[in-house]
Amino acid sequence: MNTFRKLPIGVQDFEDLRTNNYLYVDKTAYIYQLITSGKPYFLSRPRRFGKSLFLSTLKAYFLGKKDLFEGLAIAGREKEWDTYPVIYIDFNRGMNLDAQTLRETLLYNLKLSGEQMDIRVEEENPSVRFSELIRRAYERTGRKVVVLVDEYDKPLLNTMDKPPVNDEIRDVLKSFYGVLKGMDACLRFVFLTGVTKFSKVSIFSDLNQLQDISMDERYAGVCGISEADLLRDFQPELQALAGKRNITPDQAFAEIKKRYDGYHFAIRSEDIYNPFSVLNTFSLLEFRHYWFQTGTPTFLVKMVKDVDFDIPTLENDVKVPAQSIMDYREENPDPVPVLYQSGYLTIKSYNELTDIYTLGFPNEEVKYGFFDELMMIYMPGKRTRGEFSAGLFVEDLWDNNIDGFMTRLQAFFAGIPYELHNKEEKHFQTVFYILFRLMGQFIAVEHRSATGRADAVVTTKDAVYVFEFKLAATASAEEALRQIDEKGYLLPFAAGHRKLIKIGVAFSLEARGITQWAMN
Repeated sequence: MNTFRKLPIGVQDFEDLRTNNYLYVDKTAYIYQLITSGKPYFLSRPRRFGKSLFLSTLKAYFLGKKDLFEGLAIAGREKEWDTYPVIYIDFNRGMNLDAQTLRETLLYNLKLSGEQMDIRVEEENPSVRFSELIRRAYERTGRKVVVLVDEYDKPLLNTMDKPPVNDEIRDVLKSFYGVLKGMDACLRFVFLTGVTKFSKVSIFSDLNQLQDISMDERYAGVCGISEADLLRDFQPELQALAGKRNITPDQAFAEIKKRYDGYHFAIRSEDIYNPFSVLNTFSLLEFRHYWFQTGTPTFLVKMVKDVDFDIPTLENDVKVPAQSIMDYREENPDPVPVLYQSGYLTIKSYNELTDIYTLGFPNEEVKYGFFDELMMIYMPGKRTRGEFSAGLFVEDLWDNNIDGFMTRLQAFFAGIPYELHNKEEKHFQTVFYILFRLMGQFIAVEHRSATGRADAVVTTKDAVYVFEFKLAATASAEEALRQIDEKGYLLPFAAGHRKLIKIGVAFSLEARGITQWAMN
């Protein structure tokens, strides 16, 4: 493990970070810009992107803890360092899986904030206690109140698969956040963070003066690590990573970029790297899917499957109108806005004429991690792990073991659960697609779906494998091979040095699996 410098993995408290000499990527210039430009803000960013640390930094600033900011960007700009009463609501505490637990969480957070200001408020209704605490804090101190809410939407995200409970939680939050509009005269600054912008929660309907900076290019780098941050602040770690992996620092940087870069949070956004994955890579000096190891919202992956989403379009070809990219509506469960806000898709391009965004996976970590989660939904059970991992399929091809590859693939489909017996052709085509895309993290794989192109092309150092699948009751492997020849699928690879191998596969929906294959 690299112990050269203290990296703030999981450190969400700014005071802890600064007093214990953790490495800090300076984001305080954004704070000065925010506090001098407006008052009520909302910021959406994916999980593990540093929202909690940024909110904690805001808290330290408004509490006047000047010493913590020594040497940082804001220290040379701020002259007053006034102290304000701060109410801090943190939804990272507890799961809040029902309305009553949510009320208790709200009351507990308000109690903590009241104690820190030496104000005791006894009301048992969270909304009433919230309003009273703001009023009394303002009256006692003579200063307007700062309200900071971390992960405002977590109770909603945790209950997405339980609609009645989700509705009750939404009602509680609507009433609670509605307090802010009525107390505007008592408020100095309001900042809420979350992942998803739910259309029917009052902070976005009733509290219409709230500034959503989630796609404001001025704040694109407010969370995460920019390329400039990475190259400026992490040179020792880059050197250590390169030494451990026996590669050059430039190669180490290129690998980090391929795996963890690519997030764009505005039309003209600098590249943003996933901070959780970058910090863990520098700590362990290993390239892994760190972000996905912390969990993936099951409801989101299931939603993609339930709406019969066209999976191949996830790779740089998801079109979405600008007005809907940040607005999730329960009555129209389109997964695209949530996929974008959650960090599984990011902005690839924008058409100013049509006001339409094109979205795609930001990097390899997200792409392969998400495909892995999709496979577990499309093919539930242990078939997607152990002897059926994508890596083992790849090993068969590395060894030119075509029969082994096809036998494994046949076994992969043989255990389809009974409840999937009546799945249509598209379901199995999607499973083929996901499996081959997962193989692409190890070797070059192209999946083609347009007329006149092979179903899949897999390239190793010694060979090019061209696959054609026939999904029909009377389909034959020989028919698939003939199509490869007739359509000229091998022609683009004829001039290379690799061996060319054609593989025809017949798949029967009635038999729910591969019935035969042939190759030459």
